[in-house]
Amino acid sequence: MHLIVPFAGVLSEAGRQAIHSLALPHLERLLAHLAPATDAAPVTVDQPDESSLSTPHERELARQRGWPVADGALPWAALAARSAGLDAAVGEPRAWALLTPVHLEAGADRVTLRHPKALSLDDEVSRTLLEAVAPLFDDGGIRLHWLAADRWLAVHPMFDGLATASLDRVIGRDISHWVPRQAQARPWRRLQNEVQMVLHRHAVNLAREDAGLWPVNSLWCSSCGRLPPTDREPQGVLDDRLRDPALAEDWVAWCEAWQSLDAGPIAQALSRPSEAMLTLCGERRAVHLAARPQGLWHRLGARWRRIAPQPLLESL
Repeated sequence: MHLIVPFAGVLSEAGRQAIHSLALPHLERLLAHLAPATDAAPVTVDQPDESSLSTPHERELARQRGWPVADGALPWAALAARSAGLDAAVGEPRAWALLTPVHLEAGADRVTLRHPKALSLDDEVSRTLLEAVAPLFDDGGIRLHWLAADRWLAVHPMFDGLATASLDRVIGRDISHWVPRQAQARPWRRLQNEVQMVLHRHAVNLAREDAGLWPVNSLWCSSCGRLPPTDREPQGVLDDRLRDPALAEDWVAWCEAWQSLDAGPIAQALSRPSEAMLTLCGERRAVHLAARPQGLWHRLGARWRRIAPQPLLESL
């Protein structure tokens, strides 16, 4: 089993303190099999940094699918379009983008993107807002498709290779560092401004504000591009139970999710350590761990050996 764990490590100071409170007995034992104390540091499969547009776990999943790892231009939207049967035509694959309805909160010196789940959008409201902004997209020859309340798709050549920041980079943060500023993004930025003007005084948003809910005042564009010719099913199993607590900076819930992960999939991997593969992903890098050939005495010793995971998690 190859287990891929996003947000296994975090950059927040409070989150890094939470790492030291973790009790992960199964991971301690598994690391003894995958990274014996006598070995050097585990094998690093990806080491961008916290400013990359795509997160380490997204890059790892793209690599498993056989895609070129183009920062900020991993075509998850095109994959979603194909899965939804929207891009079944024979011929050159089209360029897609994921559009997420969001709330941008303006402060004194920053604009923060709030977690889309905090909007509690239902399907009816989401469809109403899509219909309100669709004419703006139609004018530019862009087709909009509704997938879910928090997931719209757009198709147009302008999205071919457009590098944009993943939502997982932006949620809860000042967007100023993440707004695409390259020349290729100018048409999207103009369109985004027009969308914001339409949404500003829309009846749905006025009703939401009266009800004490955040209005939907913008769209975030990500996951742009065309599906590459080589696309295969990933061999790894993604377990993203740490994601939402990390993005919400709810460190009690994050620790609880880690303990659940340790008692579940990691304990399962420990039952067959010689076949286990583990990719731990943080905000800066991903580390790939696999069982290494060991002699009999090493195998026997690994049954009782423990390796504290905290230094590894902090390094992510």
